[in-house]
Amino acid sequence: MSVATPATVSALGGVSVDVLVVFAVVLGALVLFVTEWLPIDVTAILIMVVLVVLGDWTQVSTTESLSGFSNKATIAVLAMLILSTGVSRSGLVQIVGRKLSAFAGDSRRRQLAATIGAGGPVSGFINNTPVVAILVPVISDLAHKGKTSPSKLLMPLSFASMLGGMLTLIGTSTNLLASETAARLGAEQGVEGLHAFSMFEFTHLGVVVLAVGSLYLFVVAPRLLPDRVPAEEDYLAEYEMGDYLSEVVVGEHSPIVGKTVREAIDFDRFDADVLGLVRDGERFIEPLGQKVVRAGDTLTIRTDRNTLGDIATVDDLALSGTPEEEAELEPTTQDEQALVEVVIPSGSSLAGETLASATFRQRYDANVLAFRSRGETVHERMDHRQLRVGDTLLVQAPREGIDRLSANQDFIVAHEPEEPDYRTEKIPYAVAIVLGVVLAATVTPFHIVTTALAGVVAMVGTGVLHPSEVYESVDWDVIFLLAGVIPLGIALEQTGAAELLGGLVASTATVLPAIGVLWVFYVFTGVITSVISNNASVVLMIPVAVEAAVEVGSNPFAFVLAVTFAASTAFMTPVGYQTNLFVYGPGGYTFGDFFRVGLPLQLLLSVVTVAGIAVFWGV
Repeated sequence: MSVATPATVSALGGVSVDVLVVFAVVLGALVLFVTEWLPIDVTAILIMVVLVVLGDWTQVSTTESLSGFSNKATIAVLAMLILSTGVSRSGLVQIVGRKLSAFAGDSRRRQLAATIGAGGPVSGFINNTPVVAILVPVISDLAHKGKTSPSKLLMPLSFASMLGGMLTLIGTSTNLLASETAARLGAEQGVEGLHAFSMFEFTHLGVVVLAVGSLYLFVVAPRLLPDRVPAEEDYLAEYEMGDYLSEVVVGEHSPIVGKTVREAIDFDRFDADVLGLVRDGERFIEPLGQKVVRAGDTLTIRTDRNTLGDIATVDDLALSGTPEEEAELEPTTQDEQALVEVVIPSGSSLAGETLASATFRQRYDANVLAFRSRGETVHERMDHRQLRVGDTLLVQAPREGIDRLSANQDFIVAHEPEEPDYRTEKIPYAVAIVLGVVLAATVTPFHIVTTALAGVVAMVGTGVLHPSEVYESVDWDVIFLLAGVIPLGIALEQTGAAELLGGLVASTATVLPAIGVLWVFYVFTGVITSVISNNASVVLMIPVAVEAAVEVGSNPFAFVLAVTFAASTAFMTPVGYQTNLFVYGPGGYTFGDFFRVGLPLQLLLSVVTVAGIAVFWGV
């Protein structure tokens, strides 16, 4: 008796089991992306494994599951991240930002113009994610020096970088991935009009979108953005540290007299940190661990009031007061101390770790006073809270330690270092290499991946980048994400799931004109990108959009562009795009701030972009 294979079994309603299984995998992937139960790179690997294990239904072979690693888009994104780091190391973008800061002064309108001008056009030629990482400290300093709340500038910086990313093929990883997906669909399915994007394929539309979006950010956004962060830089007030910082005097008979600071507090029992010690009018900060406590010493302790009472009772400590200003946390010794915000970027080794498991205090010679995570300010049990991309830590460290943090790829420090280590003498080489990559990809038959890799070699050969920095430059979360979602797109196509979804959306053509169906795809892509990765939404939506375009007899390339633009301009949530996460904490924003400012912009650009596509390419 023959047994039917899983691929031949049909489900209810004529939908094959293959399609249902792929939908289940997609749904599972979306849940993991949204909830972040697993790190993004681990989720990507899991997707590849599941597609192969369920290969009888997903129709994805082992070779196809690994094809994301060899995909031109993946390698091109990798190369562009390295090139962007080279430009960053030269200090070019930072210098441009500083020049614009000098122009802005204390005029809020000029500050906003400088922010949009720095973040927008540059993002067309350098991957927009590194651009924002580079400019966050520049714009934060610009805001504080100009007596403006950073909340008024940092979200416009992120949005402007997204708009600028649509000027060229290399502006975002999404563009590169969409280009390769369109080219593959055109070749494999014989869809006329589908091809890889050229370098300036959609620049004219990108200019329109940037202009309209910039006008919105300049005129409308300031009215919608609140002053979440005080213009006067006061981290203690901003992070509501009043109830969590106390000064206590060590009693003559205290059991901690004669012990080192590290031994003084039972950290397993109490959630507390000793941040400073005052003795005979002299304040000490770091290193404190081995300093022996004496009677009469004043200790600055970070903890809540209840825990402080328990510690005072056990250790015979008398409450002295509360530090009210940052200056009171600074030492009188030469080893000056500072408070600074640091953001956890994508690719940081701290993402997924806790302060305890990462041995933060020991590794970085710094104390974490509080941190923000997805809009929540955390003061208690910080050592055991898992850190996520976009979390912002309020750190106390020696000033020289702040400079070390600035040079560390694990952080974005929301202040420029006092003595930045830029390779300004390499600026001509960095500029020439990037222009050469763009020019070669435009006027020669070589693919962007070839010219970008050649640019990487040139960066190292000219000393713009050191060989060891090449590997540090790559955001491996993004690379693994691309490698994982590309075979998921293949499964959608090969099982007929994309065709089924495309047919369902195409059915709206009975009540909507073709341009209306195009608008539906733009809006739906924008919504789904707001909760998952922009790259994942492109891979999932482009095959569906192409099928819908074929069904209604429209231009498939127009539908691909609509999905690409919508996925690259995700304004409505802080998790929709990496650059939003970078400014989430330093701007003090809430989730609702992004929705309030981003939704009108998303709707405005949905009309502008769809109309532009219809005019330039036809529907």
